[in-house]
Amino acid sequence: MTDYLADIAWSYDNVAVPYAERVVDGADWEVEAFDLLASYVDDGPVLDVGCGPGRTSGLLAARGLDVVGIDLSPGMIEVARRDHPDLDFRVGSMTALDIPDGSVAGVVAWWSIIHLPRDVVPTAFAEFHRVLAPGGVLLLGFHVGEHSTHKTSGYGDHPMNIHVHRWTAATLTPLALTAGFVPDTADVPEDRLLFRKV
Repeated sequence: MTDYLADIAWSYDNVAVPYAERVVDGADWEVEAFDLLASYVDDGPVLDVGCGPGRTSGLLAARGLDVVGIDLSPGMIEVARRDHPDLDFRVGSMTALDIPDGSVAGVVAWWSIIHLPRDVVPTAFAEFHRVLAPGGVLLLGFHVGEHSTHKTSGYGDHPMNIHVHRWTAATLTPLALTAGFVPDTADVPEDRLLFRKV
């Protein structure tokens, strides 16, 4: 595991329990995005990459979606399995998904690409494209901006060692297009994007 992946896993292992205690309910602003995704997915599983303690996976499953949650942090996956025992959670990296080609109907990366180095995001997009079936949907959420910060603690002042990279639609969209996606025509807020695999 490269150093940045090890740092992400270690950081979120440290905060898994307090994170789950603090980030509990679905937010009103998420409803429209998840409802839209559910309306697009007719059949097949949806990957929740960077699923953390399973909160987003639970919200997606509540919409009738067959969800597989994947996270780099074993601690987060342990909490996800505890809190959502009926769902499928796996330890893994969005940069090398252990998922067959063309086997999923949707990928949700909900504020999870923000910790990848900027030059690694195209690798993640290529993986998302690989695992999606033709017509599959990619839903991204991200912090808006152009700068990065180094986070050394969080969620109860537990130690962390991660970078938070902010993005704009203008900088993410070309990376998605290069990976083989096309933008969806749905009108979404500036901190999320929707793409399809053609």
